[in-house]
Amino acid sequence: MKKILIALSLSLASYTYAQDKQWTLEECVNHAIENNISIKQTEYNTLTSEENVLSSRGQFLPSASLSASQSLSFGTTELFAGSFVDRTFHSTNASFNVSQTVFNGFRTTNLYKQSKLNLEQSQLELARIKDDITLNVVNSYLNVLFNKENLNTAIFQLEFSKKQYKRVEELVDSGVSPRGDLLNIEATMAGDEQTVVAAENNLNLAKLSLAQLLQMPSEGFDVESVDVGEPSAMLLYNDSNSIFSIAEKERNEIKSAEKAIEVSELGTTIAKSGYMPSLSFSYGFNTGANFSNLNSSNSFFQQMNDNKGHNLSLRLNVPLFSRFQNKTSVSKSKIQEEKAKLSLEQAKLTLYTNIERAFLDVKAALKSYEAAKKSLAAQQLSLENTQGRFSIGMANAFDLDQERTKLVNAKASLTKAKYDFVFKSKVLDFYAGKSLIE
Repeated sequence: MKKILIALSLSLASYTYAQDKQWTLEECVNHAIENNISIKQTEYNTLTSEENVLSSRGQFLPSASLSASQSLSFGTTELFAGSFVDRTFHSTNASFNVSQTVFNGFRTTNLYKQSKLNLEQSQLELARIKDDITLNVVNSYLNVLFNKENLNTAIFQLEFSKKQYKRVEELVDSGVSPRGDLLNIEATMAGDEQTVVAAENNLNLAKLSLAQLLQMPSEGFDVESVDVGEPSAMLLYNDSNSIFSIAEKERNEIKSAEKAIEVSELGTTIAKSGYMPSLSFSYGFNTGANFSNLNSSNSFFQQMNDNKGHNLSLRLNVPLFSRFQNKTSVSKSKIQEEKAKLSLEQAKLTLYTNIERAFLDVKAALKSYEAAKKSLAAQQLSLENTQGRFSIGMANAFDLDQERTKLVNAKASLTKAKYDFVFKSKVLDFYAGKSLIE
């Protein structure tokens, strides 16, 4: 009971700490990699491949076995015609055998090489899944930051509306503005409150999505606020070909496809070994002892010593006709080679397509970001101008509200364009082999 209480206390403390802290991007990525089920399943596949390497390495060693048997028989036995006696017979046998494959067409060697390639392929697949999980976490993390900034913008606009309301209220009370202007501001404030509620809900949903990706409770979960700053207005890459030339050499899915070709080529070599002769060597040692109630025998240990025997054998097997088994094995292995080569070409084509699309997405996102900045600057000037006109009675509250709404939309568009550009730039960094958590 004491151990259970301690374990529960530690779990509760860990849970409380996890809910109170603000997670950094690096902590989120590390937690996802350590706890993701797909990654754990692939890790088990890697462990299985390691065991296969050990098993194939063991094929180079001789096999040894030790066996022993004890038998007892009893009943009536006819010693000679018409003469029967009760006979009890004990038999003890022991043997030790060793066998070793001397030559089997290099099948054992190639199986060992193939198992190592399969292990490398499993490790590459594990690395690929970790990369994909990292990219997903980065995307979700940036989505939380985007919604945080969006919420701050909504709150700022609500506070702005409240100030405007007080100002218009003073103008109405002094008789400068009609009471209808105050009603317009009240409607605007109500709309801003709805916008804040919607932004809070979107932020909670973004946190929930990230928490689910990390496979942890979402209650109280939060991330560290990071100011992504003003993204560079320049593309880091000249064209998609420069990224593809890097990704083609570094991406794990390409390396895995290349390993699959090597595995299939070794499979063909292994299949061809079925045409070659095999040579094996074996050694055996055996002894035994027998006892019967009808005759006296030497002692057990004396018989075991007297009945010792050794045997040596060398076995050569030359295949002549395997009912087309060897032929079909080689043919199927060659087919697998061609399929592996096509898989590599498909992997390269898919990679190039994804990079080209990502590059075009970044270019478009950059243009949207630059346009959003210009739109916001222009809208701020327009609002300032309308505020000046409103203060001297040349514009009404409706005109001011329209300009303010345009400014709110411009800020929201800039925030969205900024994070869209940041994430799509991260995708290109992902293909170029750069760190995603900086």
